[in-house]
Parts: sequence; structure tokens; C-alpha cells
Amino acid sequence: MTLVTNVTKKYLVYTLAGLGILLGLLQPEPLSAFTGLKKITYEKVQLAPHRAVYDMVLEKASSGSGITNVVGRMVYEFQGSDCEGYTLNMRMATNVTDKQGDALVTDMRSSTWEKGNGKRFRFYSSQYYNNNLTEETNGDARFTKAAKNLSVKLTKPKRKKIVLSDDVLFPTQHSKMLLKSARLGKKIVHSKLYDGSEKGKKLFITTAFIGNKTEGGAGHFVGSLKNSKRLNSLSSWPVAISYFQNEVSHGETLPTYELFFRLYDNGVSSDLHINYGDFSIKGKLTEIKFFTPHKCR
Repeated sequence: MTLVTNVTKKYLVYTLAGLGILLGLLQPEPLSAFTGLKKITYEKVQLAPHRAVYDMVLEKASSGSGITNVVGRMVYEFQGSDCEGYTLNMRMATNVTDKQGDALVTDMRSSTWEKGNGKRFRFYSSQYYNNNLTEETNGDARFTKAAKNLSVKLTKPKRKKIVLSDDVLFPTQHSKMLLKSARLGKKIVHSKLYDGSEKGKKLFITTAFIGNKTEGGAGHFVGSLKNSKRLNSLSSWPVAISYFQNEVSHGETLPTYELFFRLYDNGVSSDLHINYGDFSIKGKLTEIKFFTPHKCR
């Protein structure tokens, strides 16, 4: 069970790290590539408040991964506006089976709030193995005016303060940046992302490749999904994101993991694929519900 526990923990943590097509050979550029990122990010981009459900299954696994099957479900609920901030609640429960036939039931939950202008980010996450709470993370990250940096205060798993540079994006602003870049026709976008994962200690360097635009009306769901007409009417792009550790060298660096998905013009994602090298999983969008956007007064 040790092998299943270790692999599953990595799989769950990194799945939450990034929700939104061949990126394995792309390498991170020097950090000067981030010039002008804030301008792209904070231009007005509306993300649709929604609740999405994805059925997660094992796509493929090498013999060395120790995994023979993954079955689970992820629920992603996003609401808010620029004036009140954005909330994101996510939960994923999975059953992971190893070569010996042993199974581990995992349940990971995450709740975050992000200020509309991207200046503050509160986060809480917990994970359970076989219904036993094994880890909690709680923190508050904000940009300071005086020091011009990102200050992170953690209260769980233990009290700690972390200081990061000011060219970091939180998840909602990162999503806005990707969508705006897609609309502008940009193909490769680099950014730093802080999402509170890995006990709040992890900063990711991300490289995103945005594929060719598909015009609305392509009919990806063809009536197989309730409320799919709204998605079918929108333009969309295939997107691949590589996540690198914050210790980035100028030599050859392999990503920690890669995320592939179809990004719609309202911020909804479908056709999830997550590649960890020795195994990969895929998520099929099976339910989508849209909420009425809150208007700023």
C-alpha cells in the first residue's frame, strides 16, 4: 500500500493544482519572458460561474507506476465577480488499485477565495485516505505595497511565512490570462503560478501552449451533455500546460506534470488529460450547470 499511497498523493495534489497538445519538448524561457504579463492578465475577461463534474479514469500506466486502475469523480464549482472576489470549491474522490489488487479510497477537498484584482488569495485544503484525515493546509497570500512582493502566511500544517516575488499569478488570474492570450492568438505563454498546493510551499513555473481556435458550432457534445448547447456555441482552444518546479535551471528540465484540456471562451474546460510521466489519467465532462453572474454595483 505504500506505493499506492505515494503515487496517489502526488496525483491528487497536482490534479488540484491546475484546472483548466504536445508540450513535453518545450522548455521554460528565461524569466524575462514574463514582461507584460500583468497587462494581459488584468484586461477584462469574464469567466462563467459554473459547476462542472468530471469522471476520472486511468488512461495509461507504465509497469513501474504500480497502478492498475483509477476510478473517480471531480466536482469543480466556480463563482464570483471582480467586485466580490472569486470562490472555487473543488472535491475529488478516487479509488486507486495497485498490482496486488489493494485499493485506496482517497478524498481531497479544496476551497479558495481570490480577490477580483488578483491581490489576495485565501486557501484551505484537506485530504483523506480511507476516510481518515491525513493532511490540512490553510493560508493567506497577499501582495504587499511597501515591499512589492507576495507574502504568504500559513497556519496549517504549521505556522510559517513565505515571501515570493511580485510577478506571480493566482489561479483565477492565471485562467483569465490563458483565455485572453488565446483570444489574442498567442501560442506560447509563460507564467508563475501560486495555488497553495503542496502544503502551501510550492510555486510553479508554467509554460502553456495554445492550439488553433475552433469556431463555435463545432458540436463537441452533440446533445450528450445537458446544457451543452451553450458550450457548443462558443469558440474553444486545445491547451497544454507544463508545470515546472520553481527551481528552474537554464538547462534541460522535465516538467513535474502536464495538463491538457479544451478551453472554451467562457473559461469552462473539457477533455482533461493529466500526464505524470509514468502514468496518466483523463477526465470526461459529464455534468455542467451555469449560475447567474453577480453584477458589480
